[in-house]
Amino acid sequence: MSNAPQYTFLVCHGAWGGGWSWKKMHPLMQAAGHRLLTPTYTGLGERTHLANPAIDLESHIQDILNVINYEDLGDIVLLGHSYGGMVATGVADRARGKIAQLIYLDAFVPRDGQSLFDLNEPGRAPMREAAGSGDGWRVPPNPTPPDTPEADLAWLSARRVPMPIKCFETKLKLQNGEPNLPRSYIYATRATPADTFGQFARRAKSEPGWRYFEIDASHSPNVTAPQALMTLLQGIVA
Repeated sequence: MSNAPQYTFLVCHGAWGGGWSWKKMHPLMQAAGHRLLTPTYTGLGERTHLANPAIDLESHIQDILNVINYEDLGDIVLLGHSYGGMVATGVADRARGKIAQLIYLDAFVPRDGQSLFDLNEPGRAPMREAAGSGDGWRVPPNPTPPDTPEADLAWLSARRVPMPIKCFETKLKLQNGEPNLPRSYIYATRATPADTFGQFARRAKSEPGWRYFEIDASHSPNVTAPQALMTLLQGIVA
């Protein structure tokens, strides 16, 4: 056990996934002496039996706020991945005093009044169409990155579930304005041609109050590059 400071990392996971998708990070965090909490949102993962058309972004923000309250967490490193950036921004807004810093991992960074669909215009019509051809209120999973190893692909495909479309439609309401916490952005450089997250990388590089980092990985380094992600996170919190 090292004498380096120990941190509590709380993950707001991406769409279609769950806390389970951070499985590879638990032993790495433990070895570094940190605590990693990866709760799953209502209606996804092991909580898929709770899925219903009313679930929206607010439901998921509340999920994480309840973990903070019931686990008595403080001095949190809040990490939002992908869609989880929407959730983390809302959580940081409501639980300001409990969050030490905010890390966005290839994630959406909404401003007040923005929904995920506002930040991903090209995805809006295809996702609405996909939901419409299914049960009408859920969006089937996006494809995983092409460099996902075969074994991981099987593991992910068996567990990812459709996402309530309201989560993507809800406009985030910030109660206290822009978060003024220390914020870091990690951009995964093996981006798709759509480069959905390039806009936030540019924002983090140009706007005061951000630290900017890159990782040579595709969209879910917690799956495809866990060791590199661990090293980077260690560097950011240190």
